[in-house]
Amino acid sequence: MKQKTCIVIDDEINVRKRLEDLLGKFKDIQILASEGNPEKGIELIEALKPDIVFIDVEMPRMSGFDVVKTIRKKKLNPCFIFVTAYNQYAIKAIKNEAFDYLLKPVDIDELAESIKRYSLKETNFINDQEIVPLSLRETEILEMLKNEMTSKEIAEKLHISKTTVDTHRRNILEKTGAKSTKDLIKKI
Repeated sequence: MKQKTCIVIDDEINVRKRLEDLLGKFKDIQILASEGNPEKGIELIEALKPDIVFIDVEMPRMSGFDVVKTIRKKKLNPCFIFVTAYNQYAIKAIKNEAFDYLLKPVDIDELAESIKRYSLKETNFINDQEIVPLSLRETEILEMLKNEMTSKEIAEKLHISKTTVDTHRRNILEKTGAKSTKDLIKKI
């Protein structure tokens, strides 16, 4: 089993320590760094190129969403798992291409489930000679599209809005370079 690397970014030291302790229970996870300062967290992501970044939403000076935008502009694509006390950020996290969303205090079973989903997520496409990874949600939606489900049916099954499904569909088409869903299905 390939070891997955991660960085923890949260301004609350007790939360960081708890998450580090929980992550330490997983043999296939290697913690590369833990940081309370989001700007230094960006530097660590650039230098260490982790597979996963566990990140708080609300931090001084920069939010977790700001960190994601900065990293994406640098053409880096780690998997971001938001860890926050506020569930109202869930939709925004999805729109910001978060892989997952965990509520504080983090439950070990939910963490294990998130890590398991990450291990299963590696669906890649080759788009103009570039390997393009899809998020877990995009992978789920792609599977349903292959089964000829409509956006409305997918939304009902995943308990999300049709608009969110359509946004994911557009992202999938953009990432894969497909002109339409029919074109996308042919590429698979």
